[in-house]
Amino acid sequence: MPDLRLSRRRVLALSAVATLLPRSGLGQTSKVARIGLVQSTTGGSAALYGTEQKQAIELAFNEITKARTLGDIALQAFHADDGADRGQTVNIFQRLIRQDKVVAILGPTLSNSAFAADPLAQQAGIPVIASSNTAPNLTKIGDFIFRTSVPEDQVFPTVLAYGVRKHGVKRVALIYGIDDALTRSAHDVQKKAVDALGLESVGIETYQRGDVDFSAQLTKIKAQKPDAIILGALAEEGAAILRQARQLNLDPKTVFIGCNANISAKLFELAGPAADGILVGASWFAGYDTPRSKAFVEAYRKRYGTTPDIYAAQGYDAAYLIAEAIRRAGTATDSRAIRDKLAGITDFEGVLGRFGWSPERDATVTPKVLIGDGQAKVFAAAPAV
Repeated sequence: MPDLRLSRRRVLALSAVATLLPRSGLGQTSKVARIGLVQSTTGGSAALYGTEQKQAIELAFNEITKARTLGDIALQAFHADDGADRGQTVNIFQRLIRQDKVVAILGPTLSNSAFAADPLAQQAGIPVIASSNTAPNLTKIGDFIFRTSVPEDQVFPTVLAYGVRKHGVKRVALIYGIDDALTRSAHDVQKKAVDALGLESVGIETYQRGDVDFSAQLTKIKAQKPDAIILGALAEEGAAILRQARQLNLDPKTVFIGCNANISAKLFELAGPAADGILVGASWFAGYDTPRSKAFVEAYRKRYGTTPDIYAAQGYDAAYLIAEAIRRAGTATDSRAIRDKLAGITDFEGVLGRFGWSPERDATVTPKVLIGDGQAKVFAAAPAV
């Protein structure tokens, strides 16, 4: 029986080409750079991030094509939705590499999927740029793996330290998803940061993907009267925890401190006012005041009618970075040359700011502490302390 999801992927690939390139684009160029786009646009919480990434990458590719940034090289995109299924991600990577002969891959959305599929790209010598994978050690898979998403261990300690200074946090409770690589690794980073600051951990609760009722865990946490509750959760589960915590009348002074996965515009749509005051760390937010950032927000709103979140911004920069590497390499087919030029970028001016790559091929951008405004449904820069 044929794999219907892969068949659907082929249709999506053709649709993406038509969307991302002018009608005559391929006919007027002598070279075509085939780029795989692997984002979760279905699959629960993952779709909240993957849809933003896909839309931002499409926007960037359209701009690059319209401006003829790459001269006689055209970008041909092959998009696939892995449904947040790591096994499907592996199948998609294999097809992109072996049959579609892509020269680079942008994605996948989840760290779980990246740990499963990225080794295939590394072995094949195909550069990968992730724009939402924040689990530690991901780029240790190999020298073809890059990411514009700042790892959790470079962000969370700064956020927790801010909570201590601003709110006098001393006693914390932690809750995290036990069956997801991103949430497990986020928890590991969070627990390490708690211990490093000498804070008292009064409880650790877990949940599994697909859970919707967190009242039992929150009731236990409430009894411990923590100063802060630390979330190792994706946006959908994080929003449910915030709502249910308010319904259980937790002390309003209790501070919620989230992980990178909570930085989604959908968090506010799902949590509403319950997201007021949540602290997170990120390399970007929609109010970031630079010309490049403001132009991106305006273009994204004009095209899609919504305000982009950080995953859109990171995907947008990933698209421009791979295009810049192709431009510098002057080739549409030599993945090693493109990888080397990508690694050599040190002065890229992106939506996230000016950055290059660390020795581990992580984006060298400065994380910022943000605070959630559930009424306005935005993250803003947290007040200085």
